Amino acid sequence: MKLAAASRLLRGPLRGWVVPRAHISAKPAKTPTSPSEQAAALTVTFVSFLIPAGWVLSHLESYKKSSA
Repeated sequence: MKLAAASRLLRGPLRGWVVPRAHISAKPAKTPTSPSEQAAALTVTFVSFLIPAGWVLSHLESYKKSSA
């Protein structure tokens, strides 16, 4: 089967799909986020990235030993 025919087979079902548009509003939020909520969200976000990275970096030597 040629590449053009295969791509037509794959593209066919996608033609009927309608991608919904994002609802973007330029208005301010109805309930503003308090500074403590913002701090908690930032803390959770940073911790969720830093703890796994710290774990890997602290165990890097054992990873090197086990892969050799």
